[in-house]
Amino acid sequence: MDSITVRIPNETAARLARLAEKLSRPASTVAADAIEDFLAREEWQLAEIEAGLAEAHRGEFATDAEVDAVLTRFGVAPRPV
Repeated sequence: MDSITVRIPNETAARLARLAEKLSRPASTVAADAIEDFLAREEWQLAEIEAGLAEAHRGEFATDAEVDAVLTRFGVAPRPV
């Protein structure tokens, strides 16, 4: 396992220490888990953006009816035609 040094504000370090204590886990483990969660979320988001851009480049867009259905589902009046 690799080891890295990360500089964080004092208040962030204090928050990390408090959380680690409440979880009865080492702060390094809590920090490693937080980094892993961040990486997974960012990788997922970037993959979704890239997939959406690829769809757009292929000309795959929602139809007017599909957009209206989503708007209606969220309580927004469909666009006038």
